[in-house]
This record gives sequence, structure tokens and C-alpha cells, in this order.
Amino acid sequence: MAHLIFDEDEDEARQLRDSARERAAAGEGLLAYTLEQLAAEGIDLSKATPYTDAQARHRLGDTDAARTAGAA
Repeated sequence: MAHLIFDEDEDEARQLRDSARERAAAGEGLLAYTLEQLAAEGIDLSKATPYTDAQARHRLGDTDAARTAGAA
């Protein structure tokens, strides 16, 4: 089972936490919590949805995802 974690000293974790603070300030508490948890605990990649499955579920073409925020 693959598990992706972010080193607390690395830029990716800092960016996730910065984004979490921005989302919390915008009133998006659930998304802020999710981003913070991702930064702290990482993600079990065996449970992640493949991008192609997300495309099919949302009926997105290759160019749609680039234009639609949060599509994948």
C-alpha cells in the first residue's frame, strides 16, 4: 500500500497549510480541515481516485479539467 506524506519542513506541506488558512478565512471550513489533514497525515494512495475515473464521473474531456476549478 502506497502512502504519500509531506515532510513538515518541505514546501508542499507549507503550501497546503497556507491554503487551509485561506479557505478557513473564506468560510470553507470543511475544505480547510481536509487540506490541513492532508498536510499533517498525507494520503493513502491506494484509496485515491484515479484522474481518469474522476474525468468519467464528471464527464470531463482533457481540456475541461484545466478550466474547471476542483474538477478532479
